[in-house]
Amino acid sequence: MSFGQFFSILRARWLVAAIVFLATIGTTLIISLLLPKQYSSVASVVIDAKPDPISAMMYPGMASPGYMATQVDVIQSDRVAQRVVRNLKLTENAQIRQQWMAETKGEGAIENWLAETFQKNLEVRPARESSVIQVSYRAPDPRFSAALANAFVQAYVDTSLELKVDPARQYNAFFDTKAKEAREVLEAAQAKVSTYQREKGIIATDERLDIETARLNELSSQLVMLQAVSAESSSRQTQAQGSSADRLQEVLNNPVVSALKAEISRNEARLQELSSRFGDSHPQIIELKANTAELRAKMEAETRRVTGGVTVSNTINRQREAEIRASLAAQRANVLRMKEVRDEGSVLNREVENAQRAYDAVMARANQTNLESQTTQSNVSILTRASPPLQPSSPKIVLNTLLSVFLGALLAIGAIFMLEMLDRRVRGSEDILQTMGLPILGVLPRPDAKKLFGRANAKPMFEQRLLAHLPTASKSA
Repeated sequence: MSFGQFFSILRARWLVAAIVFLATIGTTLIISLLLPKQYSSVASVVIDAKPDPISAMMYPGMASPGYMATQVDVIQSDRVAQRVVRNLKLTENAQIRQQWMAETKGEGAIENWLAETFQKNLEVRPARESSVIQVSYRAPDPRFSAALANAFVQAYVDTSLELKVDPARQYNAFFDTKAKEAREVLEAAQAKVSTYQREKGIIATDERLDIETARLNELSSQLVMLQAVSAESSSRQTQAQGSSADRLQEVLNNPVVSALKAEISRNEARLQELSSRFGDSHPQIIELKANTAELRAKMEAETRRVTGGVTVSNTINRQREAEIRASLAAQRANVLRMKEVRDEGSVLNREVENAQRAYDAVMARANQTNLESQTTQSNVSILTRASPPLQPSSPKIVLNTLLSVFLGALLAIGAIFMLEMLDRRVRGSEDILQTMGLPILGVLPRPDAKKLFGRANAKPMFEQRLLAHLPTASKSA
């Protein structure tokens, strides 16, 4: 359809278009004036990103869109709406209970019915790129609207605090139970260590082990010294039992043996002198020989006595060595036993230390959750409170009128086109070409056409452009 055809249809059916257009605008104005006025009150809350004073941690997801969307859902939840009903004590109002009985006939809970009714007029809008959420409530009464907006904001703050405190209370009960169990484990481990120390007679395991180790080292040193002494005494005993016993140091240093040797030497010298003078049969020589033999016997007896002392000393040294060796073996066994006791005690002490660390960790978490369960501060704060609005938010007469103008124009155009489709008429040369398929030779002006500037509004027929020939008419001629 060309613009000329559209203009022809609009000019022909302008009355219908005007009626539809004016009816749309009039109807909109009447409805807007008859609709009850609605007042919207707006309150806002801000979500604080400060660290938690108890756990010293940032609130998770503070700036994320998902967190803000979650808070919007919390405000619009049934829990917040039901808290509004409880805070305002609306269930105690007799008039409200009558309305509830009239609409629901007593089915369900009045608290749920009021919560659902309030949620229909609630609107929550999170701000862009900030942590502010606006809560608006629409109602016919401005004061009621402001009261409900403030009530929803306060209920949201209380609910957010409950959502933070309730898990902490549950964790607190859990950690209290775990703390009692950890304490029982710690006490059992400590009792086990005490029993073990009492049975083993342990007061200070490390100090006693050091003393026993020092004693072991001392016995080892004594054994080494005695082994050296015993080896020396064994060699001296061997020398004493052999042919060189007279060359022992004890024999050489013995004054009796030395005196006897000197006396024997003097007798031998005198015997040699007398033998050269008197001969071997002289009585003095015989007496001197007997005296010398007696001295030699005494010296041998004294030598045997001295060498016997060496044997006794060697025997004593060997006995002392055996005693020290046995003491060393016993002390070594005692030290090993002490080490085993210390190792077992160390295992038990580690169990006590592990139980103590576990108990301390559980108690720390229990104290933290206890503080969190008692907190009265939330990360949500009321930024602005709603006040009764002076102007209604709906109906908006000017906006509705502008929309009705646009809608009325569309309806008017649609109405005239519908009428045109139901009653199609030829309104120009283009309609003849499209509808009848006949060629147009010319256009005659209407008889009542007015002249413009002294001339006819339509051109004469002979001045019109020939649009097509009539081949069928020439064939018939």
